[in-house]
Amino acid sequence: MKLDIAVLKGDGIGPEVVSEAVKTLENVAKKYQHEFSFKEALVGGAAIKAHNNPLPEASLQLCKTSDAVLFGAVGHPNYNSGQLSKIWPAQGLLKLRQELDLFVNIRPVRAYEATISKTPLKPEIIRGTDFRIFRELSGGVLMGDSCLSEDGQSAFDTCSYTVFEIERIAKLAFEAAMQRKKKVTMVDKANFMATGQLWRRVCTEISKNYPEVELENLHVDHAAIKLIQHPTSFDIIVTSNIFGDILSDEAGAISGSLGLLPSASIGPNQALFAPVHGCYAAATGKGIANPLASILSAAMLLEHFDLEEEASEIYHAVERSLTAGVSTMDLVTKERFGTEMVGDFIQCIILELPQYGQFQSVEWEQSTII
Repeated sequence: MKLDIAVLKGDGIGPEVVSEAVKTLENVAKKYQHEFSFKEALVGGAAIKAHNNPLPEASLQLCKTSDAVLFGAVGHPNYNSGQLSKIWPAQGLLKLRQELDLFVNIRPVRAYEATISKTPLKPEIIRGTDFRIFRELSGGVLMGDSCLSEDGQSAFDTCSYTVFEIERIAKLAFEAAMQRKKKVTMVDKANFMATGQLWRRVCTEISKNYPEVELENLHVDHAAIKLIQHPTSFDIIVTSNIFGDILSDEAGAISGSLGLLPSASIGPNQALFAPVHGCYAAATGKGIANPLASILSAAMLLEHFDLEEEASEIYHAVERSLTAGVSTMDLVTKERFGTEMVGDFIQCIILELPQYGQFQSVEWEQSTII
């Protein structure tokens, strides 16, 4: 298969982790004789610095003409966010979502056996957890009108949804559930918010077309508690933009690190794949960022194009890295492996290279590899 992939590394640790995802895709292409081409473009703070624009037209056009987008992270301490500044890095990602009509963000959450001891939750509670969060991207408070008064003493954010916006993500959620455990949990705040009431009504109507799928309705506060107390009870969670953002970050406690959470943002014609974590500016250039979320996002990219066997190669390699303890400092007590070294290990597993032995021979308690 031939794929043209736009690479927008962004800011902070974005360039470091995306470089490892690109390397992984190159190795998969080599092994399975695919032709993947990669073209880079600026976004976020890097684009503001170079062009005074968080999403230059050249970057947007590259994304529109590519088969998929591999994205890093946006954010920079030199630029204020929100209404305190007319231009800020996150505008690049928000505009990209709008221009490509990326209306659903899919975030898988798994409890890896090798990292269960790294989480603050009891192993017996999270073992076996495997669900996906379908987060709506095109509407809600994050995309609504907002304003901070000139005197800085008041502000507002508007939350708005249409039936069309809810219907299209709900249908995808139910279709996904049909291929899994046949359960959809819809999360809202219908007891206080009109948009929540609309979400509940629309999803209930959609559910009638999927009689085999159980529909569970939860208020977001209840969902947040249940996510920690009974994570294995979930299969597909579908929810609004802001609630999906919060719940998926909370789910990082289940996997042991946000560095293990990938995502796919899907539209009618385009798709973008990115780690859930942010730019982590304090870690920039230190080689300590976990690249696995970005690498797992690359696996989701392959799945999107029905390259299931190739995606399985990446999932297997990630499992091996976690089991072997080849991880960055967010998952190990002592820093042993840096960002690039973890990517090298994934490469060794995928290509079955003999260099794998060098990782096995490390004296874990005495060595630091950067």
